[in-house]
Amino acid sequence: MNRAKGFVISAGRVATPTEILENAFVVVEGGTVREVGAGRPPAGPGELVELGDVLVAPGLVDLHVHGGGGHDVNCETPEEAEAAVREVVRYHASHGTTSLVATTVSDTHEVLASAVEGIARVARESGSGVLGTNLEGPWLSPRRAGAQYPGALRPPSLAELSDLLERAGGTLRLLTLAPELPGALEVVRAATAAGVVVSVGHTDADYATTVAAFDAGASQVTHLFNGMAPLHHRRPGPPGAALTDPRAHLEVVSDGVHLHPAVVSMVAALAPERMLFITDAIGASGSPPGRYRLGPIEVLVDENRAVLADGSGTIAGSVLTMDRAIGFAVKSAGVPLTTALRAASLTPASVLGEKEKGRLGPGADADMVVLDQDYRAVATMVAGRVVHDPGGRLGALGAGLGAR
Repeated sequence: MNRAKGFVISAGRVATPTEILENAFVVVEGGTVREVGAGRPPAGPGELVELGDVLVAPGLVDLHVHGGGGHDVNCETPEEAEAAVREVVRYHASHGTTSLVATTVSDTHEVLASAVEGIARVARESGSGVLGTNLEGPWLSPRRAGAQYPGALRPPSLAELSDLLERAGGTLRLLTLAPELPGALEVVRAATAAGVVVSVGHTDADYATTVAAFDAGASQVTHLFNGMAPLHHRRPGPPGAALTDPRAHLEVVSDGVHLHPAVVSMVAALAPERMLFITDAIGASGSPPGRYRLGPIEVLVDENRAVLADGSGTIAGSVLTMDRAIGFAVKSAGVPLTTALRAASLTPASVLGEKEKGRLGPGADADMVVLDQDYRAVATMVAGRVVHDPGGRLGALGAGLGAR
Protein backbone atom coordinates (compact mmCIF):
# COMPACT_ATOMS: atom_id res chain seq x y z
CA MET A 1 0.00 0.00 0.00
CA ASN A 2 1.19 3.49 -0.82
CA ARG A 3 0.59 5.34 2.44
CA ALA A 4 1.38 8.70 0.84
CA LYS A 5 -1.80 8.53 -1.32
CA GLY A 6 -3.97 8.02 1.73
CA PHE A 7 -7.40 6.44 2.04
CA VAL A 8 -10.82 6.89 3.59
CA ILE A 9 -12.60 4.42 5.88
CA SER A 10 -16.33 4.56 6.49
CA ALA A 11 -18.15 2.55 9.15
CA GLY A 12 -21.37 2.31 11.09
CA ARG A 13 -19.67 3.85 14.11
CA VAL A 14 -16.41 5.73 14.71
CA ALA A 15 -15.16 6.56 18.21
CA THR A 16 -13.52 9.93 18.85
CA PRO A 17 -12.07 10.94 22.23
CA THR A 18 -15.44 12.27 23.41
CA GLU A 19 -18.22 10.54 21.48
CA ILE A 20 -19.24 7.80 19.09
CA LEU A 21 -20.25 9.05 15.67
CA GLU A 22 -22.89 7.16 13.68
CA ASN A 23 -22.36 6.49 9.96
CA ALA A 24 -18.96 8.12 10.12
CA PHE A 25 -15.61 8.21 8.35
CA VAL A 26 -11.87 8.58 8.96
CA VAL A 27 -9.56 10.20 6.41
CA VAL A 28 -5.93 9.07 6.56
CA GLU A 29 -2.96 10.54 4.76
CA GLY A 30 0.73 9.79 5.28
CA GLY A 31 0.04 7.58 8.28
CA THR A 32 -1.83 10.39 10.09
CA VAL A 33 -5.51 11.08 10.64
CA ARG A 34 -6.53 14.12 8.61
CA GLU A 35 -10.25 14.24 9.34
CA VAL A 36 -12.98 12.42 11.29
CA GLY A 37 -16.67 13.14 10.80
CA ALA A 38 -20.19 11.87 10.37
CA GLY A 39 -22.17 11.60 7.14
CA ARG A 40 -21.05 11.12 3.58
CA PRO A 41 -17.29 10.45 3.29
CA PRO A 42 -15.36 13.14 1.40
CA ALA A 43 -13.78 12.43 -1.95
CA GLY A 44 -10.17 11.22 -1.79
CA PRO A 45 -7.36 11.30 -0.93
CA GLY A 46 -7.38 7.71 -2.13
CA GLU A 47 -9.33 4.50 -1.90
CA LEU A 48 -12.63 4.40 0.01
CA VAL A 49 -13.04 1.31 2.21
CA GLU A 50 -16.61 0.75 3.40
CA LEU A 51 -16.67 -1.46 6.50
CA GLY A 52 -20.38 -1.50 7.28
CA ASP A 53 -21.79 -2.23 10.74
CA VAL A 54 -18.60 -2.21 12.82
CA LEU A 55 -16.95 0.17 15.28
CA VAL A 56 -13.71 1.89 14.29
CA ALA A 57 -11.90 2.96 17.46
CA PRO A 58 -8.50 4.38 18.37
CA GLY A 59 -5.73 1.80 18.56
CA LEU A 60 -5.62 0.29 22.05
CA VAL A 61 -2.76 1.17 24.41
CA ASP A 62 -1.56 -1.37 27.00
CA LEU A 63 0.82 -0.05 29.66
CA HIS A 64 1.28 -3.38 31.46
CA VAL A 65 1.92 -6.49 29.37
CA HIS A 66 4.45 -9.20 30.25
CA GLY A 67 4.08 -11.25 27.10
CA GLY A 68 1.80 -13.03 24.69
CA GLY A 69 1.75 -15.50 21.84
CA GLY A 70 4.20 -17.77 23.66
CA HIS A 71 6.82 -15.10 24.38
CA ASP A 72 7.83 -13.38 27.64
CA VAL A 73 9.67 -10.10 28.16
CA ASN A 74 12.10 -11.43 30.81
CA CYS A 75 15.07 -12.81 28.84
CA GLU A 76 18.70 -13.70 29.46
CA THR A 77 20.13 -11.54 26.65
CA PRO A 78 19.14 -8.29 24.92
CA GLU A 79 18.91 -10.18 21.63
CA GLU A 80 16.41 -12.65 23.08
CA ALA A 81 14.39 -9.81 24.64
CA GLU A 82 14.32 -7.90 21.37
CA ALA A 83 13.06 -10.93 19.44
CA ALA A 84 10.49 -11.78 22.11
CA VAL A 85 9.07 -8.27 22.27
CA ARG A 86 8.55 -8.19 18.50
CA GLU A 87 6.45 -11.36 18.78
CA VAL A 88 4.52 -9.96 21.76
CA VAL A 89 3.64 -6.90 19.67
CA ARG A 90 2.52 -9.09 16.78
CA TYR A 91 0.24 -11.16 19.00
CA HIS A 92 -1.41 -8.24 20.79
CA ALA A 93 -1.91 -6.34 17.53
CA SER A 94 -4.23 -9.17 16.52
CA HIS A 95 -6.41 -8.06 19.45
CA GLY A 96 -6.36 -4.36 18.69
CA THR A 97 -3.34 -3.19 20.68
CA THR A 98 -1.31 -0.74 18.61
CA SER A 99 1.00 0.51 21.38
CA LEU A 100 2.29 -1.29 24.45
CA VAL A 101 4.82 -0.96 27.24
CA ALA A 102 6.71 -4.23 27.64
CA THR A 103 6.64 -5.17 31.31
CA THR A 104 9.15 -7.22 33.28
CA VAL A 105 8.60 -9.18 36.47
CA SER A 106 11.05 -9.27 39.38
CA ASP A 107 14.27 -11.04 38.44
CA THR A 108 18.03 -10.73 38.78
CA HIS A 109 19.56 -7.41 37.85
CA GLU A 110 21.28 -9.10 34.90
CA VAL A 111 17.97 -10.32 33.43
CA LEU A 112 16.27 -6.98 33.96
CA ALA A 113 19.21 -5.19 32.34
CA SER A 114 19.01 -7.49 29.31
CA ALA A 115 15.27 -6.98 29.02
CA VAL A 116 15.56 -3.20 29.24
CA GLU A 117 18.29 -3.11 26.57
CA GLY A 118 16.39 -5.41 24.22
CA ILE A 119 13.11 -3.53 24.62
CA ALA A 120 14.91 -0.23 24.01
CA ARG A 121 16.13 -1.45 20.61
CA VAL A 122 12.53 -1.98 19.50
CA ALA A 123 11.11 1.13 21.20
CA ARG A 124 13.53 3.38 19.29
CA GLU A 125 12.10 2.21 15.96
CA SER A 126 9.33 4.46 14.66
CA GLY A 127 6.04 2.60 14.39
CA SER A 128 7.29 -0.46 16.26
CA GLY A 129 4.31 -0.49 18.61
CA VAL A 130 6.59 -0.49 21.67
CA LEU A 131 6.60 2.63 23.84
CA GLY A 132 9.26 1.40 26.24
CA THR A 133 9.72 -0.64 29.42
CA ASN A 134 7.63 -1.02 32.55
CA LEU A 135 9.49 -2.50 35.55
CA GLU A 136 7.06 -4.37 37.80
CA GLY A 137 9.54 -4.95 40.58
CA PRO A 138 11.96 -5.91 41.98
CA TRP A 139 11.28 -3.29 44.71
CA LEU A 140 8.12 -4.93 46.03
CA SER A 141 6.81 -6.15 49.37
CA PRO A 142 7.40 -9.84 50.19
CA ARG A 143 4.07 -9.74 52.07
CA ARG A 144 2.24 -8.85 48.85
CA ALA A 145 4.47 -10.60 46.33
CA GLY A 146 1.63 -12.35 44.51
CA ALA A 147 3.18 -14.01 41.46
CA GLN A 148 6.49 -12.16 41.83
CA TYR A 149 9.38 -14.51 42.66
CA PRO A 150 10.19 -13.85 46.36
CA GLY A 151 13.89 -14.61 45.86
CA ALA A 152 14.18 -11.71 43.40
CA LEU A 153 12.65 -9.05 45.65
CA ARG A 154 15.05 -6.51 47.14
CA PRO A 155 15.07 -3.02 48.67
CA PRO A 156 14.72 -0.01 46.38
CA SER A 157 18.09 1.12 45.08
CA LEU A 158 19.08 4.42 43.52
CA ALA A 159 22.17 2.73 42.06
CA GLU A 160 20.12 0.02 40.37
CA LEU A 161 17.64 2.59 39.09
CA SER A 162 20.48 4.66 37.65
CA ASP A 163 21.95 1.67 35.83
CA LEU A 164 18.60 0.66 34.34
CA LEU A 165 17.86 4.23 33.27
CA GLU A 166 21.21 4.37 31.47
CA ARG A 167 20.63 1.04 29.73
CA ALA A 168 17.13 2.10 28.69
CA GLY A 169 18.37 5.32 27.12
CA GLY A 170 15.14 7.20 27.67
CA THR A 171 12.80 4.24 27.11
CA LEU A 172 12.10 3.35 30.75
CA ARG A 173 8.53 4.64 31.05
CA LEU A 174 7.00 3.11 34.18
CA LEU A 175 7.95 1.23 37.32
CA THR A 176 6.07 -0.29 40.24
CA LEU A 177 7.32 -0.25 43.82
CA ALA A 178 6.09 -0.66 47.40
CA PRO A 179 6.40 2.78 49.03
CA GLU A 180 6.75 1.44 52.58
CA LEU A 181 10.13 -0.16 51.84
CA PRO A 182 13.29 1.61 53.08
CA GLY A 183 14.54 4.08 50.47
CA ALA A 184 11.39 3.82 48.34
CA LEU A 185 10.44 7.49 48.40
CA GLU A 186 13.94 8.49 47.33
CA VAL A 187 13.58 6.18 44.32
CA VAL A 188 10.13 7.66 43.59
CA ARG A 189 11.61 11.16 43.50
CA ALA A 190 14.58 10.16 41.36
CA ALA A 191 12.48 8.17 38.90
CA THR A 192 9.87 10.88 38.44
CA ALA A 193 12.64 13.44 37.97
CA ALA A 194 13.91 11.23 35.13
CA GLY A 195 10.48 11.21 33.49
CA VAL A 196 9.41 7.76 34.67
CA VAL A 197 5.82 7.20 35.80
CA VAL A 198 5.91 5.57 39.24
CA SER A 199 3.08 3.25 40.26
CA VAL A 200 2.27 1.95 43.74
CA GLY A 201 1.79 -1.80 43.82
CA HIS A 202 2.58 -5.16 45.41
CA THR A 203 2.54 -3.19 48.63
CA ASP A 204 1.62 -3.56 52.28
CA ALA A 205 1.41 0.21 52.68
CA ASP A 206 -1.36 1.89 54.62
CA TYR A 207 -3.38 4.89 53.47
CA ALA A 208 -0.96 7.52 54.81
CA THR A 209 2.09 5.88 53.24
CA THR A 210 0.33 5.64 49.90
CA VAL A 211 -0.54 9.33 50.04
CA ALA A 212 3.11 10.06 50.91
CA ALA A 213 4.12 8.22 47.73
CA PHE A 214 1.76 10.41 45.69
CA ASP A 215 3.23 13.47 47.41
CA ALA A 216 6.70 12.26 46.36
CA GLY A 217 5.62 11.96 42.72
CA ALA A 218 3.95 8.56 42.24
CA SER A 219 0.90 8.93 40.02
CA GLN A 220 -0.51 5.47 39.42
CA VAL A 221 -1.62 2.28 41.17
CA THR A 222 -0.74 -1.12 39.71
CA HIS A 223 -3.70 -3.50 39.11
CA LEU A 224 -5.94 -1.77 41.64
CA PHE A 225 -7.16 -4.01 44.52
CA ASN A 226 -4.72 -6.78 43.56
CA GLY A 227 -1.35 -7.07 45.33
CA MET A 228 -2.36 -4.79 48.21
CA ALA A 229 -4.47 -4.76 51.36
CA PRO A 230 -8.21 -4.69 50.62
CA LEU A 231 -10.34 -1.60 51.06
CA HIS A 232 -11.67 -1.47 54.63
CA HIS A 233 -13.98 1.20 55.99
CA ARG A 234 -11.52 2.05 58.80
CA ARG A 235 -8.33 1.13 56.93
CA PRO A 236 -8.77 2.37 53.36
CA GLY A 237 -5.20 1.46 52.38
CA PRO A 238 -3.91 1.94 48.82
CA PRO A 239 -7.34 1.44 47.17
CA GLY A 240 -8.90 4.17 49.28
CA ALA A 241 -5.97 6.52 48.73
CA ALA A 242 -5.99 5.97 44.98
CA LEU A 243 -9.74 6.24 44.47
CA THR A 244 -9.92 9.55 46.33
CA ASP A 245 -6.73 11.19 45.05
CA PRO A 246 -7.13 12.98 41.70
CA ARG A 247 -3.39 12.59 41.05
CA ALA A 248 -3.63 8.81 40.76
CA HIS A 249 -4.39 6.79 37.64
CA LEU A 250 -5.93 3.40 38.30
CA GLU A 251 -4.88 0.23 36.49
CA VAL A 252 -7.82 -2.17 36.13
CA VAL A 253 -7.62 -5.77 34.88
CA SER A 254 -11.06 -6.13 33.32
CA ASP A 255 -11.22 -9.90 32.93
CA GLY A 256 -13.67 -11.19 35.56
CA VAL A 257 -10.79 -12.95 37.32
CA HIS A 258 -8.92 -10.12 39.00
CA LEU A 259 -12.04 -8.08 39.84
CA HIS A 260 -15.76 -8.70 40.22
CA PRO A 261 -17.80 -6.91 37.53
CA ALA A 262 -19.37 -4.70 40.21
CA VAL A 263 -15.91 -3.46 41.21
CA VAL A 264 -15.02 -2.58 37.61
CA SER A 265 -18.33 -0.73 37.42
CA MET A 266 -17.58 1.09 40.68
CA VAL A 267 -14.16 2.29 39.53
CA ALA A 268 -15.65 3.46 36.23
CA ALA A 269 -18.31 5.43 38.09
CA LEU A 270 -15.92 6.98 40.64
CA ALA A 271 -13.00 7.78 38.35
CA PRO A 272 -13.95 7.40 34.68
CA GLU A 273 -11.12 9.63 33.43
CA ARG A 274 -8.47 8.09 35.69
CA MET A 275 -9.28 4.42 35.06
CA LEU A 276 -7.07 2.63 32.54
CA PHE A 277 -7.34 -0.95 31.36
CA ILE A 278 -4.29 -3.19 31.31
CA THR A 279 -4.03 -6.83 30.33
CA ASP A 280 -1.23 -7.91 32.72
CA ALA A 281 -0.91 -10.62 30.04
CA ILE A 282 1.79 -13.27 30.30
CA GLY A 283 3.51 -15.20 27.54
CA ALA A 284 0.86 -17.93 27.73
CA SER A 285 -1.83 -15.55 26.48
CA GLY A 286 -3.07 -17.05 23.23
CA SER A 287 -1.73 -20.53 24.08
CA PRO A 288 -3.68 -23.66 25.08
CA PRO A 289 -4.12 -24.64 28.75
CA GLY A 290 -1.00 -26.05 30.37
CA ARG A 291 2.14 -25.27 32.35
CA TYR A 292 4.12 -22.16 31.48
CA ARG A 293 6.66 -19.79 32.99
CA LEU A 294 6.39 -16.19 34.09
CA GLY A 295 9.94 -14.98 34.60
CA PRO A 296 11.50 -17.29 37.22
CA ILE A 297 8.23 -18.98 38.29
CA GLU A 298 5.96 -21.70 36.92
CA VAL A 299 2.26 -21.07 36.30
CA LEU A 300 -0.81 -23.09 35.36
CA VAL A 301 -3.13 -21.73 32.68
CA ASP A 302 -6.67 -22.69 31.77
CA GLU A 303 -9.01 -20.99 29.30
CA ASN A 304 -9.23 -17.67 31.16
CA ARG A 305 -7.03 -17.79 34.26
CA ALA A 306 -3.32 -18.08 35.13
CA VAL A 307 -2.28 -19.13 38.66
CA LEU A 308 0.91 -20.18 40.40
CA ALA A 309 1.69 -23.88 39.93
CA ASP A 310 2.34 -24.30 43.68
CA GLY A 311 -1.30 -25.06 44.44
CA SER A 312 -1.92 -21.76 46.24
CA GLY A 313 -4.37 -20.50 43.62
CA THR A 314 -2.53 -17.15 43.50
CA ILE A 315 -3.34 -15.25 40.32
CA ALA A 316 -0.28 -14.99 38.07
CA GLY A 317 -0.91 -12.28 35.52
CA SER A 318 -3.57 -13.01 32.95
CA VAL A 319 -4.34 -14.35 29.49
CA LEU A 320 -6.41 -11.25 28.74
CA THR A 321 -6.33 -9.13 25.59
CA MET A 322 -7.37 -5.49 25.34
CA ASP A 323 -10.38 -6.11 23.09
CA ARG A 324 -11.69 -8.66 25.59
CA ALA A 325 -11.13 -6.14 28.40
CA ILE A 326 -13.45 -3.71 26.63
CA GLY A 327 -16.01 -6.42 25.96
CA PHE A 328 -16.06 -7.56 29.58
CA ALA A 329 -16.36 -4.00 30.89
CA VAL A 330 -19.27 -3.14 28.61
CA LYS A 331 -21.20 -6.42 28.57
CA SER A 332 -20.55 -7.78 32.08
CA ALA A 333 -19.81 -4.67 34.16
CA GLY A 334 -22.16 -2.25 32.46
CA VAL A 335 -19.44 0.33 31.80
CA PRO A 336 -20.48 2.89 29.16
CA LEU A 337 -18.76 2.15 25.86
CA THR A 338 -17.17 5.60 25.65
CA THR A 339 -15.70 5.15 29.15
CA ALA A 340 -14.37 1.68 28.31
CA LEU A 341 -12.77 2.86 25.07
CA ARG A 342 -11.17 5.81 26.85
CA ALA A 343 -9.72 3.46 29.49
CA ALA A 344 -8.21 1.33 26.73
CA SER A 345 -6.79 4.11 24.59
CA LEU A 346 -6.80 7.81 25.46
CA THR A 347 -6.12 7.57 29.20
CA PRO A 348 -3.12 5.20 29.02
CA ALA A 349 -1.67 7.23 26.16
CA SER A 350 -2.11 10.42 28.18
CA VAL A 351 -0.32 8.88 31.18
CA LEU A 352 2.82 8.73 29.05
CA GLY A 353 2.25 12.07 27.38
CA GLU A 354 1.67 10.39 24.00
CA LYS A 355 -0.50 13.04 22.35
CA GLU A 356 -0.70 11.35 18.96
CA LYS A 357 -1.81 7.98 20.38
CA GLY A 358 -5.10 6.75 21.81
CA ARG A 359 -7.43 9.03 19.87
CA LEU A 360 -8.93 9.54 16.44
CA GLY A 361 -8.74 13.17 15.43
CA PRO A 362 -6.80 15.47 13.12
CA GLY A 363 -3.06 15.09 13.64
CA ALA A 364 -3.26 11.78 15.51
CA ASP A 365 -1.37 8.72 14.37
CA ALA A 366 -3.58 6.53 12.19
CA ASP A 367 -3.62 3.74 14.78
CA MET A 368 -7.02 2.06 14.59
CA VAL A 369 -8.86 -1.08 15.56
CA VAL A 370 -12.02 -2.39 13.94
CA LEU A 371 -14.30 -4.02 16.52
CA ASP A 372 -17.25 -6.27 15.71
CA GLN A 373 -20.54 -6.39 17.62
CA ASP A 374 -18.93 -8.43 20.40
CA TYR A 375 -16.02 -5.96 20.66
CA ARG A 376 -13.55 -8.40 19.14
CA ALA A 377 -10.77 -6.94 17.02
CA VAL A 378 -11.25 -7.99 13.41
CA ALA A 379 -8.65 -5.63 11.91
CA THR A 380 -5.84 -3.42 13.20
CA MET A 381 -3.84 -0.60 11.66
CA VAL A 382 -0.67 1.10 12.91
CA ALA A 383 0.19 4.49 11.36
CA GLY A 384 -2.11 3.68 8.46
CA ARG A 385 -0.45 0.32 7.85
CA VAL A 386 -2.56 -2.83 8.12
CA VAL A 387 -1.03 -5.26 10.63
CA HIS A 388 -4.01 -7.55 11.22
CA ASP A 389 -6.86 -8.32 8.84
CA PRO A 390 -7.48 -12.08 8.59
CA GLY A 391 -10.94 -11.59 7.12
CA GLY A 392 -9.82 -9.18 4.43
CA ARG A 393 -12.21 -6.46 5.62
CA LEU A 394 -9.80 -3.72 4.62
CA GLY A 395 -9.56 -4.99 1.06
CA ALA A 396 -6.67 -3.71 -1.01
CA LEU A 397 -5.27 -1.79 1.98
CA GLY A 398 -4.27 -5.11 3.53
CA ALA A 399 -3.61 -7.03 0.33
CA GLY A 400 -0.95 -9.67 0.78
CA LEU A 401 -1.05 -9.44 4.55
CA GLY A 402 -2.79 -12.74 5.19
CA ALA A 403 -3.99 -13.95 8.57
CA ARG A 404 -1.76 -13.05 11.50
